[in-house]
Amino acid sequence: MDRPSRPLLAAFWMGGAIVSFTLMAVAGRAVQAELSTFELMAWRSAIGLAIVLVLVLRSRQGMAGLRSAVPGLHVRRNIWHFAGQNLWFYGLTAIPMSQLVALEFTNPIWVVLLAPLLLGERFTGRRVAVAALGFAGVLIVAQPGVSPLGWGHAAGLAAALGFALNTVYTRRIMAHDSVLCVLFWMTASQAVMGAVLGAPGGLAVPSVGLLPWLAVVGVTGLTAHFSLTSALSHAPATLVAPMEFLRLPVIALVAAWVYGEPIMAAVFAGGAVILAANLLNVAGAAAERRRAALSAATAGHPPPAGSGP
Repeated sequence: MDRPSRPLLAAFWMGGAIVSFTLMAVAGRAVQAELSTFELMAWRSAIGLAIVLVLVLRSRQGMAGLRSAVPGLHVRRNIWHFAGQNLWFYGLTAIPMSQLVALEFTNPIWVVLLAPLLLGERFTGRRVAVAALGFAGVLIVAQPGVSPLGWGHAAGLAAALGFALNTVYTRRIMAHDSVLCVLFWMTASQAVMGAVLGAPGGLAVPSVGLLPWLAVVGVTGLTAHFSLTSALSHAPATLVAPMEFLRLPVIALVAAWVYGEPIMAAVFAGGAVILAANLLNVAGAAAERRRAALSAATAGHPPPAGSGP
C-alpha cells in the first residue's frame, strides 16, 4: 500500500533543500576567490567524508555497511557526479546564478533521454515530447542570438548531464547498497579526485577567512540532498517538483541582493517551460506505473467464473 502523502512535511523538507542549495551557491562562489573547482571539491568532499564517517560508525552495521556489491557502478557514478559538480561550480562564476539554476533543471530531461540507453527503459512518445519541451525551455533561458552564449551556459547544461548520469547510476546502485554506502564512496572518491587534479598547480590551503564558507559548502552538499530525498518520501514527485521550482526565484532574488545580478524575465519563462516538461514526465511515468500495476493485478487475479460479458 502506498504511504499517505504529507504535503506540509514535504514542503518543510523542500524549504530545507532550497535553503541548502542557495547557501551552497553563495558559498561556492565565495570559495572560488581562492580555490579552483578541483580544490573546492577536494576540501568539500573531505568535510562531507568526515560527517559521513561519524554517521557510519554510529550505524548498526558500522564499517561493514560500506562493502559494495557493485563497486564498478560507484566508480562510474562518482566520475560523472564529480564532473557535473565541478562544471556547476564553474558556472557559478561564469553566468548569472538564476540562469545556471534554470539550466540545471534540465537534469530530469537528460534522465528521460538516457534511461532507455542505460536502464533498458522504453523510448516512448512522452519521452520525445518531454525532451522537445525541455529543449525549448533551454533556448528561452539561454536566448541565443539575443545575448551572447558563453562557456558558462555550456557548463550549466553539461553539469545537468553529469547530474542526470549520476541519477541513472544511483538508481542501479540503490538496488544493492545503502544510502550511507553511496555517500561514503562518493565523498571518499571525490576527495581523492579533487586532490589529484588540483595537485599540479599546488593544492591550496584555504585561508582562515575562507574556512566558514568552505564549511557551508561541505555541509550543504549533504543537507540539500538529504532534504530533497526526505521531501520525496512524504509526497509524490508531482507535488515536490513544483516546490523545487521555487529555488529559481529564491536564487534570483538572493543573487540580485548580494551580487546585483539582473532579474531576467526570460529565465523565469524558460524555467517554467522546463518545469512543465518535468511535470509531464513525472505525471506520465506515474500513469505508466498505475497501468502496469493494474495489468499485473488483473493477470494475477482473474475475474471469477460467470462474471463479466
